[in-house]
Amino acid sequence: MIKSTLLYRDDGLPLCMSVDDDDNSAGLNEQKKYVKLIVSRMTPNSANEATLESNGSYEISYIRKDVVCYFVICEAGYPRNLAFSYLNDVAEEFQHSYANEYGKPTLRPYAFVSFDTFLQRTKQSYSDKKVQDNLDQLNQELVGVKQIMSKNIEDLLYRGDSLDRMSDMSASLKESSKKYRRSAQRINYELLLRQYAPIALLAFFFVFLIYWIFLR
Repeated sequence: MIKSTLLYRDDGLPLCMSVDDDDNSAGLNEQKKYVKLIVSRMTPNSANEATLESNGSYEISYIRKDVVCYFVICEAGYPRNLAFSYLNDVAEEFQHSYANEYGKPTLRPYAFVSFDTFLQRTKQSYSDKKVQDNLDQLNQELVGVKQIMSKNIEDLLYRGDSLDRMSDMSASLKESSKKYRRSAQRINYELLLRQYAPIALLAFFFVFLIYWIFLR
């Protein structure tokens, strides 16, 4: 399950953090502190996407796009393909909404708190059992996620390890990632269609009925 989402600029400025009223545990708060430390350890050579295993209970996954680092804290065992698909959806929407703003040098911390509305809606979508089951089926078709760098957070924070990428992702892996994101978006669209299509049809029926009785 997705527990929290955090967005940082690569200079360490926090841009947005999800409101996690359902879980204010000490364990989750500790993971959020780890995220801040991870940002401070990043260099231009750091991997653009990675998963950090933490305390056996959580995993921190991130992607970097432009000057923004997108982090998601998940319960251990949550499918990593889902975590990275979620991060890509978040990054796409954030860049679309604030591309001309998040790079400004005068920006204040947490300037984009309103983005939490999108985070909560998308988090709920990725918590839906039907979505998880459908996306998990795609995992069988993709081996690329296994090549995403995974490290233990203790190695990074306390033993001097780094987030440097060991090797570039192959062209086939990038193509698999694109295929996965397209499939995930299609499944989300089908889920929304199943959810709202009956309401739209019912509304159309009532409009037609009113027209037939009173306006014909």
